[in-house]
Amino acid sequence: MMKNQGPVVKDLVLVGGGHAHVSVLKKFAMKPVAGVRITLITRDVHTPYSGMLPGYVAGHYTLDDCHIDLRPLVQLAGARIYHDSAIRIDTVEKRVICENRPPVPYDLLSIDIGSAPSMDDVPGAAEFAVPVKPIGRFVQHWHDLAEKIVAREGNLRIALVGAGAGGTELTLSIQHRLRAMLAEKNMQPDRFEFHLLSGSDTVMPQENRATQIKFTRILAERGVKVHAGAKVTRVEEGKLHCAGGEIIEADEIFWVTSAGSQSWPGASGLDVDESGFIRVDDCLRSLSHPDVFAAGDVANVVNHPRPKAGVFAVRQGPPLAANLRRVLLNRAPRKFKPQSRFLKLISTGDKYAVAARGGLAFEGAWVWALKDWIDLRWMQKYIDLPEMEEDDEVKIARGLASPEALKAISAIAMRCGGCGAKVGATVLSRVMNQLEPFERDDILVGLKAPDDAAVVDVPEGKVMVHTVDYFRSFVDDPFIFGQIAANHSLGDIYAMNAEPQSALAIVTIPYGLEDKVEAVLHDIMAGSMKVLAENNTALVGGHTSEGAELALGFSINGLADRASLLRKEGMRPGDALIITKPIGTGTLFAADMRQQAKGRWIDAALESMIQSNRTGAQCLFRHGATACTDVTGFGLLGHLVEMTRPSGVDIDLYVDAIPLLDGAIECIRAGVFSSLQPQNVRLRRAIRDQEQASRNERYPLVFDPQTAGGLLATVPGDKAESCVAELRGLGYAHAAVIGVVKPESDAIEPIRFRDGIPGGISSALAAE
Repeated sequence: MMKNQGPVVKDLVLVGGGHAHVSVLKKFAMKPVAGVRITLITRDVHTPYSGMLPGYVAGHYTLDDCHIDLRPLVQLAGARIYHDSAIRIDTVEKRVICENRPPVPYDLLSIDIGSAPSMDDVPGAAEFAVPVKPIGRFVQHWHDLAEKIVAREGNLRIALVGAGAGGTELTLSIQHRLRAMLAEKNMQPDRFEFHLLSGSDTVMPQENRATQIKFTRILAERGVKVHAGAKVTRVEEGKLHCAGGEIIEADEIFWVTSAGSQSWPGASGLDVDESGFIRVDDCLRSLSHPDVFAAGDVANVVNHPRPKAGVFAVRQGPPLAANLRRVLLNRAPRKFKPQSRFLKLISTGDKYAVAARGGLAFEGAWVWALKDWIDLRWMQKYIDLPEMEEDDEVKIARGLASPEALKAISAIAMRCGGCGAKVGATVLSRVMNQLEPFERDDILVGLKAPDDAAVVDVPEGKVMVHTVDYFRSFVDDPFIFGQIAANHSLGDIYAMNAEPQSALAIVTIPYGLEDKVEAVLHDIMAGSMKVLAENNTALVGGHTSEGAELALGFSINGLADRASLLRKEGMRPGDALIITKPIGTGTLFAADMRQQAKGRWIDAALESMIQSNRTGAQCLFRHGATACTDVTGFGLLGHLVEMTRPSGVDIDLYVDAIPLLDGAIECIRAGVFSSLQPQNVRLRRAIRDQEQASRNERYPLVFDPQTAGGLLATVPGDKAESCVAELRGLGYAHAAVIGVVKPESDAIEPIRFRDGIPGGISSALAAE
């Protein structure tokens, strides 16, 4: 979650989480610029370090060893992270167009998106070969791919197209890992036949002769068949056709040729070279657009052409950060000249490597040890992050604010309160004119009318259901926050088996310049209106104001048949207790605030939170639900107590059956809890055999407050298994039976923890 850093004057947008940009983020974290808001748009929240990819493939590193978790780094920089892919730049309006979210405005833009697979010029390559670039996507699939290859019967031929340093290194790494996996399973380790195809007359044509000789020998010793001068012209399933007429059969094909650029920078009007790479000057600034910078593989430094290698992206990070800072402070950027010679350390699959520099080459286990030390030391800079916090006054005192930022910050500090704190009518109308609210025929006076209140029709035989929720943002992206807040507010309606009809929004936008306020308001309303439209809910009005922190809530009106209302009371002995979503958002986002949560954990939590409860509620009702609520701030146990007491029943709760979000148990083990947890824990008096129950590792999570959580409901026991099966088919992948309703006992405590996981509802009902 981005820390509140005061009024926003300029937007620095980073597209891509490459090696140069991770350095930029850390540099700005250590030395922020007042009035500058940083936004990172990235397809992958865990960015791979290319130097360690072969070691990961070979099995020497875990995924976390060789990936930088961008989320804690972004938080350290007080920035925002948008998990999405850029597809175009509107250089006129200065906006980044994304695949799945509203455009992101920028004052200064930097691009570090790496390279893309160059496969389109070879027919069949994209269809029948596995591209190694983008590296992040290959890494995500490598583990499953390796398991699939090992599981196949018989001898297999594996071909890698591209015998440069990357292709050669990867060939040996894949060979090492697959043989090790076979050995672990006591299977014949030599059932794989490896082929390495080079379009040149040698392997590693860009390296010095000594390095070529060493790797030619090593490949031969490892039994890899090298096909020199084998330029692939066509790929078919299981076959590689080469220019000389040679046909090489292969069961698995990996594509490791030199990569090209993604097409959208050139299509956006940036000056690019013949391969699509952005042409930049010695300051890493676009030749065509002075408000755009580029670094890493996507950049072509026209005066200093260099190979596409991670070492150059790493070295470009500090000068890129310095020049972005200088431009933001209205200073001229400085030229940067990349090194012309550098030490290359190329691994051979096992813990052995070759070092190359100039015309020399050395090999040995000591080279691997050196490479391992260098790589881990670099990674450590982005794993062990310091806590850096500095308020705007300190930044300004240190001169880290431009003159216009000082002027704007001073003006914003004089903002009025009361109705004077409302967002201006012009900003509000511009935003709403850009959006398309969902409309309903039963809204008599709504958003488009000039009246000060909405008027809705209540059909005969229906009752009106009211609810309201409001909370401050805990995520970086206002578009995602808008979706979560809307889903959270709708949960109470669905829990009562009602259909939402209309919504009033209550929005607080952080202070800022008019265009910055407008951009945030647009994104948060776009996200919320997306969800409202998907749930047939009309936005009929609301209230917007400026404040210290971004916050959003909704007052929702729903309609229901009086006879079919679901209440928290209504549980009956013999019912099964079902939950539709996993829990753990409280501890996960508490850890996120402390920079202790992995990015992939937060991503999975966000996906769960933006999932609507609508179809889940309908499914529960079809299966005869007797009671229902949504799991929110009071936690699973708190809401369960609200159900048991008015129902006059006891509950056997199978704690081990409760689905958890990824990372939730790790956060609890680390002693990280939500600030609301202590209040929720007071309800432990409802648990029988408290001392024994507290021994379960999952015990703290039953008190964990949830945001946009799932539904907690009871259905007749004989319908529970079919209900859960249908819920999972509807996309509630973690839906589960977690308890059984029992007759009320003489015990004061209505909830009893049970061990294990019920194999089926019938066994759970039989348990005593």
